[in-house]
Amino acid sequence: MIIGSIVNGVVIDHIPAGRGMELYRYLNLEELQCEVALIKNAFSEKHGKKDILKVNEVIDLNFDILGYIAPQITVNIIKDGVRVQKIHPQLPNTITGVIKCKNPRCIVSTEQGLKHVFKLTDRENRIYRCIYCDTKAEPQSFL
Repeated sequence: MIIGSIVNGVVIDHIPAGRGMELYRYLNLEELQCEVALIKNAFSEKHGKKDILKVNEVIDLNFDILGYIAPQITVNIIKDGVRVQKIHPQLPNTITGVIKCKNPRCIVSTEQGLKHVFKLTDRENRIYRCIYCDTKAEPQSFL
C-alpha cells in the first residue's frame, strides 16, 4: 500500500491501534476539503500496532482532545516536505466539551447551553472530575 507523502500538513502518529477513527471524528476532520488519510494497524516497533492520521493541510488542532484521548501521540507539522515541528500533547488540566458528565443531577444535565467541563484531579491515573458536581469521568465517556 502506498500513501503519498505530505508537502504541507500534519501527521498525527503513535495513535493507539483502533483509535484513529475516534480522533478523526473528535477533530472534525470530515469537514476538511483537503486529503486526509487514516492508516489503521500500522506496524510499530514500540507498540506493535498503531494508527496514523495524515492531513494534507496545516490545520489548527485541539491539543486538549489529543492529550486526553491519546497522550502518547506525536504531532508532526510538515512544511515544504520537511518536519518543522514535533509536538507531544500533554494531559490538559481542564477539558471542555470532550467528556460528558454521567450524573443525572448535575447542572449540565438540566441546564441547556452549559458546557461539560472536567478538571484533572489525579495526573498519574488520568482521573478527571466534573467541575460542577465532582463526578469522576468514565474513561470512555466522550461526547
